[in-house]
Amino acid sequence: MSVIALSAKRLRELSCPSGKTKENVWDAQCKGLMLELRESGGRTWYVRYVDARGKQRQLRIGDANVVSLEQARKRTDELRGQIALGKDPFEEKAVLRQVPTLAAFVQERYIPFIKGYKRSWDTDESLLRNHLLPAFGNCYLDQIKKDDIVALHHGRRASGAAPGSANRLLILMRYIFNLALKWETPGVSKNPTAGIPLFEENNKRERYLSQDEAQRLYAALQTSESRMLQYIIPMLIMTGARKREVLDARWSDFDQSTRRWRIPISKSGKARHVPLSDGVLNLLGAVHAEQASWPLALQNCPWVFPNPDTGKPFVSIFYAWNTARKRAGLPDVRIHDLRHSFASFLINAGRSIYEVQKILGHTQIKTTQRYSHLS
Repeated sequence: MSVIALSAKRLRELSCPSGKTKENVWDAQCKGLMLELRESGGRTWYVRYVDARGKQRQLRIGDANVVSLEQARKRTDELRGQIALGKDPFEEKAVLRQVPTLAAFVQERYIPFIKGYKRSWDTDESLLRNHLLPAFGNCYLDQIKKDDIVALHHGRRASGAAPGSANRLLILMRYIFNLALKWETPGVSKNPTAGIPLFEENNKRERYLSQDEAQRLYAALQTSESRMLQYIIPMLIMTGARKREVLDARWSDFDQSTRRWRIPISKSGKARHVPLSDGVLNLLGAVHAEQASWPLALQNCPWVFPNPDTGKPFVSIFYAWNTARKRAGLPDVRIHDLRHSFASFLINAGRSIYEVQKILGHTQIKTTQRYSHLS
């Protein structure tokens, strides 16, 4: 190791001494600049410095056959200036090496996380596989910029997708980066989706049953070939529960003494409680009486609304429902509209929007505010 007044001419003369695998040469003019000469003929610029903790660090500047002496000196001065201001280039470089690609973050952190609580995780997986990962999978998280996400969002819309379909990509990216921030993922200091507006969606269909329509529907249910449909549909109307929540309901989930129905796993992945009205309690009593007439093997069935033929929850009730709604003259009414109707009944009965939010299990008040015009 020697200190030499380096020049372009002197650089051409320097080589690794015979019998050594490498030799370090220090520039007498630029503090910290070192040239490594190797037996193979390779030559590399390095800068050495002492960090804030008193530890010696060494950073590679570049190949001396490509980076000139003046360029190496300039880069060394820049790095020493950063160090003097409290920035450690070595630590910054180490952090960069820890930044994951979007594909790695999704596979190692995001998918395992949502599988633990989100019932619709497979929808996220499909959006990632078909749209987001082909676009950004190989990008490091700190390389994904707002302009890139705007281009994807608008490109999806321009390809003919509905506003809601394009918005789902933006919403998913927003959630992924929010989690990356929450988990203090290296390289993620802000969410690049912040400030990007969603497309206006005008496809929020609002269909509510009137009292007359509800009575017509109830009458049609009494003649249905499906023995359980006469209980399932009123249960949906009187609780505002989702179809799958009712079909998968167990007797053990109901506490009639406190008039509460505990839905163990809702759409959000969390348990929620639904108050039971007199009408619901009467309906449960009728279901219990109905099951008392079933074969002995089915009488102790844990499900409240099972298929009488199998003793297990219905996979689908569409055929029976479709027949009943047409018979009632309501072919346009969907099962999910019964949930809307329940909300409208509550609002028109004087319940606050916040009460409706809790009963329906909406995680965000803006979802419930679609019913606010009814009050």
